[in-house]
Amino acid sequence: MTVEQRRPFAVWISWLCLALFAGGIHLAAQSSAPVHLTAEQDHQRLLDLLHITSLRRGPDGDPKSPNAANIDEFKVPPYTLPDPLVLKTGQKVTTPDVWWNQRRPEIVEDFDREVYGRVPKTIPKVTWEVVSATGENNGDIPVILKKLVGHVDNSAVSAITVNIQLTLSIPANAPGPVPVVMELAFDPEFVAAMRKRMSPAQLAAFNGSGPTWQQQLLVKGWGYAVIIPTSFQADNGGGLTAGIIGLANKGQPRQLDDWGALRAWAWGASRALDYLQTDKSVDARQIGIEGLSRYGKAALVAMAYDPRFAIGFIASSGEGGAKILRRKFGEQVENLAAVSEYHWMAGNFLKYAGPLTPNDLPVDAHELIAMCAPRPVFISSGSPQLEGGWIDGKGMFLGAVGAGPVYNLLGKQDLGTTKFPPMETALIEGDIAFRQHSGGHTAGPNWPSFLTFASRYIKGPVAGAAISTDLR
Repeated sequence: MTVEQRRPFAVWISWLCLALFAGGIHLAAQSSAPVHLTAEQDHQRLLDLLHITSLRRGPDGDPKSPNAANIDEFKVPPYTLPDPLVLKTGQKVTTPDVWWNQRRPEIVEDFDREVYGRVPKTIPKVTWEVVSATGENNGDIPVILKKLVGHVDNSAVSAITVNIQLTLSIPANAPGPVPVVMELAFDPEFVAAMRKRMSPAQLAAFNGSGPTWQQQLLVKGWGYAVIIPTSFQADNGGGLTAGIIGLANKGQPRQLDDWGALRAWAWGASRALDYLQTDKSVDARQIGIEGLSRYGKAALVAMAYDPRFAIGFIASSGEGGAKILRRKFGEQVENLAAVSEYHWMAGNFLKYAGPLTPNDLPVDAHELIAMCAPRPVFISSGSPQLEGGWIDGKGMFLGAVGAGPVYNLLGKQDLGTTKFPPMETALIEGDIAFRQHSGGHTAGPNWPSFLTFASRYIKGPVAGAAISTDLR
């Protein structure tokens, strides 16, 4: 071979080496540097992966909009819910063993793949630090306030820092370990901004009157914890390559069945529960969870997936929470799939606002509530006049009704009725409870009814409480 003949070959080898070198740099960058995408870019990326060219537009929350959400009961089209007690083979579930070993895993898989996404098998460890422990008074009751930070190991991706913000307040004079209700709470700055946008009537309904929910717990001798979900996972699509989702995924964008923010917030609540189970001032058998609105959704997800939570107070969770997804009233699947909310869900969920419809979903909200069985759960709603029809109180009631057969199968009581009750009627005789209060978008007016309901199950403080390992 002459020099002239060898030259093209040498050039080709040089190009190949350069390409491999550049590719190596690119791969190295991928493994060490998080990808930064806007919510719009990430949303479009998921549509491309799904081969979807467009999504249906969701209705507007403003009742004056030409595209306003339906809030007329007579305009709700008929729909058929999946039967939580029928296996995919068509076989009827008639025993608790078949529920636990066959049907419930089917439902979990459908929610994992199509709705909320899968939690990674391997997630960095959380190490809890007690930042401070101080005495203070809440009203007339002395408490010990602990401020905690859950440091998530980021040694694999040092560019992503994740810390879980948690506080725990225990009655200072408690004779033993106390029950605790943990709230998934909005960031204080978000709450302040929200208050500024409220009308006087809305603000009065939001603030309520009388003792706070924390003071109502303290009077019973119980404690309370507050976790800030946005401290470990941002509430926007642009944050999906950061926070715990980004850290677990090494800064790379999600796959179609990867977890969304609701599962991530629920994961954080479970990690807080890990800590509470080690705190000797807490009765680890009696820890409840509560949340409002988007955090009502997350609280229900946490309750459904983590059997260690003893009771749930799910307030105004709406679409993606306790509300029937198929029901055309208020917020819709199309809203959850839009750029402003899609990050709550798995990427696969977007299909149901595009080529598929909510009627094609393999599961619905009644089965998420059924996943909580046999533990008690309280579904809360506000007035349609003050809260608006967007949340769909009746849709959440119907979610609770639909879970009833599973509770019955496991030896527990359902709501006791399939008829939507008048406002401020407390259905709290069964193991599923429901009440629609006359206030706005808040859990506040339903706390007394929840505590009456919860007191059937939660007792305390109890000296020498032991940790339960029974997952059922």
